[in-house]
Amino acid sequence: MTTARIDEDAERLVIAGTGARPASAVLAGSRARVDARITGGGRTWKAAFDLRASRWGGPSLPLPSGEYRIEIDGVDLSGIEEQSRLLPGLRITIRGSQVDVAPPIDPVHETPEGMAALEEGYVAQQGGDEDAVFFESFYGQSAGCNPRAIDAEITRRSPGTTRYWSVVDLSVPVPDGAIAVVEGSPEWWRARGAARLLVVNDWLRRRFVRKTGQKVLQTWHGTPLKRLALHRPGFDPRRMAAVVKESRRWDVLLAQNLYAERILRKAYAFFGKPVWTDGYPRNDVLVTGNPAAARAGLGIGPDERVLLYAPTWRDDRSEIVDFVDPELLAEQTDAVVLVRGHSRTLRPGRDQAGARVIDVTGFSDTARLLLVADALITDYSSVMFDYSVTGKPMFFLVPDLEHYRGQLRGFYFDLAERAPGPLVTSQDELVAVVLDEGVPARFADRYASWRRQFNGLDDGRAAERVVSRLLDLGYLSA
Repeated sequence: MTTARIDEDAERLVIAGTGARPASAVLAGSRARVDARITGGGRTWKAAFDLRASRWGGPSLPLPSGEYRIEIDGVDLSGIEEQSRLLPGLRITIRGSQVDVAPPIDPVHETPEGMAALEEGYVAQQGGDEDAVFFESFYGQSAGCNPRAIDAEITRRSPGTTRYWSVVDLSVPVPDGAIAVVEGSPEWWRARGAARLLVVNDWLRRRFVRKTGQKVLQTWHGTPLKRLALHRPGFDPRRMAAVVKESRRWDVLLAQNLYAERILRKAYAFFGKPVWTDGYPRNDVLVTGNPAAARAGLGIGPDERVLLYAPTWRDDRSEIVDFVDPELLAEQTDAVVLVRGHSRTLRPGRDQAGARVIDVTGFSDTARLLLVADALITDYSSVMFDYSVTGKPMFFLVPDLEHYRGQLRGFYFDLAERAPGPLVTSQDELVAVVLDEGVPARFADRYASWRRQFNGLDDGRAAERVVSRLLDLGYLSA
């Protein structure tokens, strides 16, 4: 007979059984895996699963939300009765071998009535007067991008300012000294209404209502190659209305360069308000940073070559594209392959594994991965405009170029004519150009032209310029 209990004090799931001690026990999810500590033997045994994990050398944090499965060698777990507990870091429900991990929100707040009450309270809340900043990056799935770099500069120059970070759950690591607020919780609603300044890199959601004196800095999350917002293919009146409604919530829009400024202003009908063209704060680290710490956290040796595969998402599929066999690529190029899915593929997908393959889709700060990588493999992702700050090689794997350009999204310019690296359509072609030492020289002129247009302001001081503006305008306290 097997039993299960949740040790709330130790934040552990403990499975106990009789008979021979099992050889292995694992709690396996799509983005995290915990190996149990197995004790006992002979008549009885126990398998204890920590409900916290350290990933990529980071702090020990609660497991990411999602579905998990208990797998214990030779043990039938179907007799485990359903139970649920709300712990400080997460909410856990067990049903036989199935485990559901959810954010630590009281279920009463997730009923239709509970959510409506929180939203109505937020709408009625008087706010916008707390010396605080509310940060959100990619809908709370990470604490990175431009908001993170701005957070670091605010910490340096306005240390008395409270910093709230919106997160989907407490598995998302936030910067030191910041306060994580779980989306949909009472604390999240209160912080979003109370903070004087909001710094976000995507749309505001959940019936945002501006409070008295409250300001919104929209940093956005990339210089666009693919068409967006009002420029997307097809006429959709509801989408157009939503775009205009959203952009009217922003007080300031941040652009990496003049090219992006022109496109973003028109794509979001952002007229009559300022666009700050100051370079991208998230790229400061590519000029000033040292990759050693990030390499060590990822378990990569100082002399190992690193390829970063970072494709964008597709409107017609929920998971990362399967154009690369990362384990085979690692073998063919004698490199460590980092696989970085788009934020939109984080929840639907699962980590890829293999010898010398590290899935870093859940890694919070893409810039640190760019700093580590010796070369980038991408397609239509805006990461190409960031990685070019480094001057290191880029390769474009685009087997669906005609479909993507002609039907899914469309481009603002012809990538084939201007790309600072070769376009290829298969893994064999990719391996050939990655191993070809003459590629950088052949694309040197294109690369230099690209950097002049897109990276002229990425000088390592973009966050400093942005925060200086915020202080001068009184959006922050000195």
